[in-house]
Amino acid sequence: MKILTRAFGTAMLALCLMVPAVHASIVVGGTRVVFPAQQGEVTVRLSNQSDKPALVEAWIDTGNAASTPDAVSTPFLITPPLFRMEPHKDQSLRILFTHAAQPLPGDRETVFWLNVLEVPPKPSGAQYAGRNYLQFAIRSRLKLFYRPSGLEGDALKAAGKLIFKAAPGQASAVVVHNPTPYYVTISSLALGAGSKPDAGAHGMVAPFADLAIPLKGDAHAPAAGIAVSYVTINDFGAAETHTATVTP
Repeated sequence: MKILTRAFGTAMLALCLMVPAVHASIVVGGTRVVFPAQQGEVTVRLSNQSDKPALVEAWIDTGNAASTPDAVSTPFLITPPLFRMEPHKDQSLRILFTHAAQPLPGDRETVFWLNVLEVPPKPSGAQYAGRNYLQFAIRSRLKLFYRPSGLEGDALKAAGKLIFKAAPGQASAVVVHNPTPYYVTISSLALGAGSKPDAGAHGMVAPFADLAIPLKGDAHAPAAGIAVSYVTINDFGAAETHTATVTP
């Protein structure tokens, strides 16, 4: 039995090595979507950079990566939700806010996820006749931040207000506190002057909440006064570097 299992695993590994790298033809304009409540709707730009058409389906979920368009319930409407994109053409997705079954918080952001699924056309031509082939449907998944009007502070300055402290009972972790009403995404973090950023130390800190981030290779809990360098992603998808110190 072990021999059969090992042989099957080897065969699957060989198959994966033979599969070429898969790249999305449908490119989404941006890495995140900010939805200001006062606007009522936003537009997301898509581009088909392939020489072939593609079928595109879009929907929004509340955080379940396994979501499907027929099983989600969010206060947003996407138009068009399903369409064909011709080669080297653009398409705008309109996202409209309807009415939430339960009112969304008015003192902080709420995060949703925009899904854009690309289904390639069935290959045609004599070279495919009677042959097996492998196709991939590629899904892009972007954060969508619903931002109520009148929030305190500045969204572009929220990342610089994070507070870092040692994680109680965790020797190799740091707790990040977000005192602002905005979500802050950390893409990397380094403890100590001159330390290299740890790309594995990342996460998204919710408004007015704490997030414990594990630190690889650190045997001791970070002490108060240690320098912290961290990189965040702003509203425009750009990386920003900040510095702070660990507080008691």
